[in-house]
Amino acid sequence: MLIPDLRQRLRALGANPAHESRVLRHWVQALPLDAGRQPLRGWLPKALFEALPGLMAELEGLVTLRSAHAGGDGESARLLLGLTDGQTVETVLLPREGVCVSSQVGCAVGCRFCMTGTEGLIRQVGSAEIVAQVVIARKRQPRLRKVVFMGMGEPAHNLGNVLDAIALLGREGGFAHKQLVFSTVGDERAFAALQDAEVKPALALSLHTTDAAKREHLLPRAPRLTPEQLVEAADAYGRASGYPVQYQWTLLDGVNDGPEELDGIVRLLKGRYGLLNMIPFNSAPGLPFTRPGWERARAIAAELSGRGVLTKLRDSAGQDVDGGCGQLRAREALGRPARVVRIHA
Repeated sequence: MLIPDLRQRLRALGANPAHESRVLRHWVQALPLDAGRQPLRGWLPKALFEALPGLMAELEGLVTLRSAHAGGDGESARLLLGLTDGQTVETVLLPREGVCVSSQVGCAVGCRFCMTGTEGLIRQVGSAEIVAQVVIARKRQPRLRKVVFMGMGEPAHNLGNVLDAIALLGREGGFAHKQLVFSTVGDERAFAALQDAEVKPALALSLHTTDAAKREHLLPRAPRLTPEQLVEAADAYGRASGYPVQYQWTLLDGVNDGPEELDGIVRLLKGRYGLLNMIPFNSAPGLPFTRPGWERARAIAAELSGRGVLTKLRDSAGQDVDGGCGQLRAREALGRPARVVRIHA
């Protein structure tokens, strides 16, 4: 289901813009139908009110919880969600009242350090299916206040659906625009569309290296923009939107953690309107990478901060349930349960 189709169905049932917004607000904020000062009966058109229970049940059925894997921090959890056609996506409850949602089943970029990319793109996730992930998260975390589009898939490759979901979340969803984070490997179409969007989210750019040839190898089907071009475009959007850019860096031992990369980061990001999120690699079976030790990662972050690049060292949610992006989906496909691994920082 797509959000424009949903809006059209509401209008066909007699909804005016205020009716439409109220119904959508009840759905995306996971509110009971009798919530609010003004009862829906007698305020909504009769046809719409009578159709509402069935419509809400249909929306509830867009995604269903297949399994949940709680993190050891007591806040994070990885959810495997089923779609109506039998496909699955992963959604992550994040510390500090956030959720990470998926925009595609699989991914066409093929990042060599990502389990999701190993199966290619299977299908797009519809805009209502994206929002439905947020609704499920909100039922588990009622105070949810941040949505990041960093799950399975490349949001720029499902641009229309992702921007429709962001628009709904930023209006009826009650999220501040800066608490909606659009993550991308970098795409000129996405940069242009974000500039023109009614609801402008914060931007996260998956950089991972400052070396163009290395980036082409690590992200084989990403648009062929150089790191310099990507940072220029991201910085321009960040300054125009007023939200600092989040530069994402998956730290791979012996690959992108050497002195030349640190020099490149300082060259590209010092003085930019943003910060660097450095996340040690989330180990996955079959992928030829390892994460550096935590002390090594901490030293790298400290050096970069000392050289003028605001750097935050983060641990990927789900490390302690072996739950890197795509791993829950892959394990279910192979009929294997989640493997619990204790990581000592």
